[in-house]
Amino acid sequence: MTRAGFIALIGEPNAGKSTLLNRMVGAKVSIVTHKVQTTRARIRGVAMEGESQLVFVDTPGLFKPRRRLDRAMVAAAWGGAADADVVVLLVEAHRGVTEGVERILEGLGDIAKGRKVALAINKIDRVHAPDLLALTEKMNARFPFVETFMISAEKGHGVDHLRAWLAEQMPEGPWLYPEDQIADLPMRMIASEITREKLTLRLHQELPYQLTVETENWEERKDGSAKIDQVVYVMRDGHKGIILGNRGETIKAVSKAAREELEEFLGRRIHLFLQVKVRPNWLEESERYSEMGLNFKDGN
Repeated sequence: MTRAGFIALIGEPNAGKSTLLNRMVGAKVSIVTHKVQTTRARIRGVAMEGESQLVFVDTPGLFKPRRRLDRAMVAAAWGGAADADVVVLLVEAHRGVTEGVERILEGLGDIAKGRKVALAINKIDRVHAPDLLALTEKMNARFPFVETFMISAEKGHGVDHLRAWLAEQMPEGPWLYPEDQIADLPMRMIASEITREKLTLRLHQELPYQLTVETENWEERKDGSAKIDQVVYVMRDGHKGIILGNRGETIKAVSKAAREELEEFLGRRIHLFLQVKVRPNWLEESERYSEMGLNFKDGN
């Protein structure tokens, strides 16, 4: 008997959703950085647990939106939860019940109808046991979670227990994806996300939220390698200079890091070419949102 279903990981930005998704899937399918709001689209990762196929939806972090992009991301996050069979709310152990967590708890009421909602307290290695128990009691007094899990997504503690429980909750039915598939994102988008991650890690200002990366061309070559052309869109000329760096050093370093990770991910040689273009209004262009897997209208 096979089972398959969707699991939405929700929480504040930086709660560890992408780290948990990658840990569950056993490969990197979602951007992981120390910067908040790095996941923009609902990224689906696929994991197998016994006869159950778990399709994880790593949603953008839930936060107070200010711009069109923010609003589209928050809409995607709640949409991911509403489409799932099981919702897992991730809360950081050391931060506890923040204002953002309070807002999420308020929004969970309608989502909980017809689906199970579990609590995963993440980063448990950062607090003492009494504080952990107090947080568990406080959260469960606020919302009727069906289960509570203590985990460290980064170190793997408690993740196997959570995955086994999730496997039991999946509805009976055929698998939704081939057994060896780990993500339902097109490779073009995964390639864009990998490059965007390298830019995010390299740039320390607000700039990462003012840029996007698109894979314009993907050419398969006879020798088994692939040539990938990508464009980095920024909003100002000054941003372009920052990304290029002194004598092009920054863009070269980013390109090298992205190419190496793509080669490891795909198991073959990659020729990666990056261009930086200034588009002052890219945040207001519907095509950019489609490339990110977001709904432009949700930003209204």
